[in-house]
Formats: sequence, structure tokens, C-alpha cells
Amino acid sequence: MARLEVDSLTKSYGGVRALSETSFEVHAGEVFGFVGSNGSGKTTTMRILLGVLEPDSGEVRWEGSPLDREVRRRIGYMPEERGLYPRMKVGDQLAYLARLYGLDTAAARDAVEQWTARLGLSERVGDEVQKLSLGNQQRVQLAAALMHAPDILVLDEPFSGLDPVAVELMSQVLREEAARGVPVLFSSHQLDLVERLCDRVGIIKNGRMVASGTLDQLRRTEHPQWIIDGPSSAGWLNGVDGVQVLETDGARTTVEVRRAGAEQQVLQAAMAAGPVREFAPARPSLTDLYRDVVSTDDGQEGEQ
Repeated sequence: MARLEVDSLTKSYGGVRALSETSFEVHAGEVFGFVGSNGSGKTTTMRILLGVLEPDSGEVRWEGSPLDREVRRRIGYMPEERGLYPRMKVGDQLAYLARLYGLDTAAARDAVEQWTARLGLSERVGDEVQKLSLGNQQRVQLAAALMHAPDILVLDEPFSGLDPVAVELMSQVLREEAARGVPVLFSSHQLDLVERLCDRVGIIKNGRMVASGTLDQLRRTEHPQWIIDGPSSAGWLNGVDGVQVLETDGARTTVEVRRAGAEQQVLQAAMAAGPVREFAPARPSLTDLYRDVVSTDDGQEGEQ
């Protein structure tokens, strides 16, 4: 199956290491969320994908071969900073960009009609970009990335500045592109959105990929956590070895189990102390996982 491979990318700016042996894959038909703090290396990685920057070492491959100019022409890219001509009309600009990607006049006109309709911009085709709201400018930027039916989509903070309706529309479009077999890579600080939309997630910190996988894979820990909604009396866990109480909120207690099988003793102790309304494994959100991964400050972050 076709896939985009980022293999051991390293990049320095002077004495600052922006990327260090960064590796991950985005499979065909997959939405991959690329998250990290400002300066963690996300944009540097994307610029290397596009050929704007050269890595000091490492390689990017598509279908097993290094990315060349021809493959990069088939990438749809949406930058964080809007790269549009502010005084140019929306339709003219999109047609112009489509022609740069190799579409003839008729195909470019059809693509403009298709994507302005899909993204709710049909009534804005004759407007100058600078007269649009920031959200509509973001839609135009996405349309520009899709004009040539790309084989790969790379989007840097595509949801920035969008209202909830536009966020839902853009989410639908990205899922439709993935269903078409396109690998979709996007960065975002909106972790709740990443959690809802993505098949897999990569967390980058200080230029290193520190976690990557599905949310279920990222949630796996050596010491699982359990939530008990039951006895409110203090001390009901006394005598249960291998268990640490992480949080107590009234009758709701979260514990970390450090010994195999101890969760059953926790349940028995809770039932002995009173009625149990809930006993379930804790499922941390992506925000919780991200906070845990990046909480330790182990050095100066590289430039983005």
C-alpha cells in the first residue's frame, strides 16, 4: 500500500537542532495528526517534505522511492501563513494556481467551480481575497491545495481561525480525501479536533518524535488506571497493595494499578465499602496524553 515515509530527518539552523532523527509514516487513506508546541519542528518537517528545505540527513519517500520534483507536484499544501494574492479575485487566483499545477484552462475552470461550491465560496468567486473574512480566506487556501486532485495532502494548522461550521466542513473534506486514498498529514494545536478526526497521531517535542500511533496505542501504559464511582468513606483502599490513588473527587476515585490483578482487589474493596456505580478503565484524552509526554523540560526547543 502506498505510504508517505519520513525517515530519520535531521536538520539544524546554525547551532540549533530543529529536527533530530524524526521518523513516522502516513498511510494511504489515513488522516495523521502532527502535534507539538510552537518550535517543536512541525513546520520544518513539512518544508522538507515540500522540498523547500533540505535535511542535513534522512530521507522522505513516497511508495518506497525518494520524493522528487514530479512527486512534489502532486502534493497539496496548505501553509499556516496564507500564501494568497490579496488583491486577486478568488476565482482568478484559484484558476491561476490550478494552471501552475498543470491543468488546462477548461480543467482549471471545472476545479474552481467544484471546490468553491464544496467549500461554500460560490458567491465569493468574484471577490478580492483581502475582502474576505479570515475564515473564508482559509477556505480559499484549502481550495488552492485541492485544485489538482493531489495524491498527498500536507496542511499546516488548517483549522486556525475557523468557526465551528467551517471546522466541520473542513473535517468532512479531509475525511473525503482520505477515503479517496490520499494520505492526509496536518498539524494543529486543537487537540480535541485531532482526537476526533485522526486515525493516528504523532507527538513531536524538541525535534524528536516522542510518541506515535493510534489513540488506543498511545493510551497503553505499564500501569493502567481505573475509575471507581462508589464509596465516599475514606480509607476503603487501605490494605490493597500495588495501588496508588491519583485523584479523589467526592465518591469518584481514580487509581493507578501497579501490580497485575490488583484491580480486582480494588473492586472487591469498593463493593465491601458500599455500592459501586461505576468501575471502568480510565481513558485519557489526547490533551492528557500530550501533557504527560511534553511535561518534562529536557532542553531548549529547536526552531520551527
